[in-house]
Amino acid sequence: MNFSKILIPIGVIVFVAGAWQQYKWPGVAVATGAVVMWILLHFTRMVTVMSRAANRPVGHVGSAVMLNVKLKKGVNLMHVIAMTKSLGERLSDEHAQPEVFKWTDTGDSFVICTFKNGKLAAWEMTRPAEDPENESISLVK
Repeated sequence: MNFSKILIPIGVIVFVAGAWQQYKWPGVAVATGAVVMWILLHFTRMVTVMSRAANRPVGHVGSAVMLNVKLKKGVNLMHVIAMTKSLGERLSDEHAQPEVFKWTDTGDSFVICTFKNGKLAAWEMTRPAEDPENESISLVK
């Protein structure tokens, strides 16, 4: 169960009630202003991340290897979108749990991320197979 959906509203109510208890209406005004500012900061961050992602191709990342290194279990989808600056290519059905997204780089390496309830649960990176014919041979003199 996601306790933050319960604890955050309770925390806001306790904060405003405490402000009322200490300072009456001026305290409520300051506490409400602080809560609104906190909400606006999160909204601004979300809009900034999504506007950067809107200007990039879906499912593209600069380096799949670097993304693989930076990923941590438990981060939310918005954090991964902020790191990649791109929306992931959806591999799972709409509204299905878990959600699966894929990011590919220019070298055809890709990272597949699995999100359960919006949090990163697992990821796997795949590199393309190298062709032995295309390998350059270095000669030592």
